[in-house]
Amino acid sequence: MTEALFNLPLADLHLIIVDDNSPDGTGKIADDLAARYLDRMTVMHRAGKLGLGTAYAAGFQAALAQGADIVVQMDADFSHSPEYIPDMIARLQTYDVVVGSRYVAGGGTDARWSWWRYLLSWWANQVYTRLILGVKVQDATAGFKAFRREVLQAIDFTQVVSNGYVFQVEVAYLCQKLGFNILEIPIYFEDRRIGRSKMDVPVKIEAVWRVWQIRWRYRGVRRISHDTG
Repeated sequence: MTEALFNLPLADLHLIIVDDNSPDGTGKIADDLAARYLDRMTVMHRAGKLGLGTAYAAGFQAALAQGADIVVQMDADFSHSPEYIPDMIARLQTYDVVVGSRYVAGGGTDARWSWWRYLLSWWANQVYTRLILGVKVQDATAGFKAFRREVLQAIDFTQVVSNGYVFQVEVAYLCQKLGFNILEIPIYFEDRRIGRSKMDVPVKIEAVWRVWQIRWRYRGVRRISHDTG
C-alpha cells in the first residue's frame, strides 16, 4: 500500500500511520518504511488498543499540526484503492468533503461478499442511519474520505463519542450538520487482501445504539453555511 500511495502523482503526499501496539508487527513494519521514505511518513505509536475512532482523530490532529491543507482517510488493506485519490483531491476544489461511496451509481462491493453482509451494510447505510439521523450521503459508514483542512478544524473531536466503525457515521453527520458541501463518488470496495475484519458482534451492537446517541448529543447543533471559495 505504501508504495502504491507514493507512486501517485502527488508530490506533497505525506503518509501517517497510527499503530495501537498491534500484535501482528504493524508498528515495526511501519517504522522500517518510515526509515526508507524518510520525511514522507509519520508513525504514531500508542500504548494499546484505544479504538478506531481515537486513532482517526489522532491522525487528523497530526495532519493538521503538520500543516496539511487536505487530509485523506482510508483503509490500508487495499479495500480502498489508491487510484481514486487524485480524483478525490481534485474534487475538493469545489467541495469540502469527498466520499468514496459503494452505494451511489457506479459504485459496488466485492462479489465475494455474502448476501447477509451486503444486506446488513446496505440496510445500515440506506435505511437505518438515513431514517434516524437524516444523513444525505448514501454511504455513511464509508471509511474512504477526503477533507479540506477547514472541515477537520471545525469538528471538535474531543466531543466525538463513537470509537468503533460508527465513528464514520458520526463524522458524516457532523459534516452535514455544520453545512459543509459533500460529494460522493463511486468506488469499487474490494474485500481486504490482508488482515482480518474487526467487525465483531460487540462492534455491531455499539453501532446500533450509538446512532441514537449521536442524534441526541447533537440535537442543538445548527447548520452553518460555508463558502468553499
